[in-house]
Amino acid sequence: MSSSSSLHGLPGSRSNKMIKLAFSTNAFKRYSLEDSIREIAKVGYSGVEILCDIPHAYAPTFTDDQVRALKKTLTSSNMQISNLNAFTLYALGDTYHPSWIEDSREMRIEHTIECIRLAKKIGAKHLSTEPGGPVPAVSSSRQQYQDIGRLEKIFVDGLTRISKTAEEEEDIKVLIEPEPGLLIENSRQFRNFMTKITNSKYIRLNFDIGHFYCVNEDPAKVVYELSDYTEHFHLADIAHTRIHHHLIPGRGSINFRSVFDAMDDIGYQGFVTVELYPYQDNPIEAAKEAYDYLCSIM
Repeated sequence: MSSSSSLHGLPGSRSNKMIKLAFSTNAFKRYSLEDSIREIAKVGYSGVEILCDIPHAYAPTFTDDQVRALKKTLTSSNMQISNLNAFTLYALGDTYHPSWIEDSREMRIEHTIECIRLAKKIGAKHLSTEPGGPVPAVSSSRQQYQDIGRLEKIFVDGLTRISKTAEEEEDIKVLIEPEPGLLIENSRQFRNFMTKITNSKYIRLNFDIGHFYCVNEDPAKVVYELSDYTEHFHLADIAHTRIHHHLIPGRGSINFRSVFDAMDDIGYQGFVTVELYPYQDNPIEAAKEAYDYLCSIM
């Protein structure tokens, strides 16, 4: 049953007054960063997630003048930063490369450090990053088990490298975002990985509702299980097939009302960022449809 048919008009539903809606600029790649923020604000969102990649805020080339212009636009639009999206890296590769676990990982490490410094400059509290990267194919399950352990250690070493900048210098949190097909793709793997992190205060979770749904988990249940780690939420709908393709909320099968109620139960008071990067052709319309739907069920 689709969420649009199962969630509208239910009696006795709660009002999630403490949850704030934001929209990611990664759907607005054909717009300037400033124009993206203005358009998102016009729809009604109170927050914006900023893409730390081309063509928006690629940290190594983002100048002080651009920082000032960004702050001015945020103020004039009455917008807050929900998160910095440092997941993709098209400036140097693509969606997943360079990753944390491949030979070119030094570029990923340096990019993340630059994004941490940018976050401090523009007043963001955290940034999200990929959960390791794609895992190379192997010939046997035993070899895969051994490789996973080795790749997790490489990922931990990379996060340790950036921890001094994140914690001691800038006070910015780095949020791991589990995703289907990558090193960490489900809640069990995430919890296991976090046992290997020395200081989890600055290495936290970007909870992508659609991603957990794709790996056959109940996002509402996982909200409770990962509440101790969660700093921010991503939101997009997913079809009943659970194939990883972001849909406008209401067009897929996720029960968002149960997820919002779970957020309410754990006392979450931060941003939920709608992430609809497949809608490059019509981002304003997608942002508005998502906003109207989510407001109708919150």
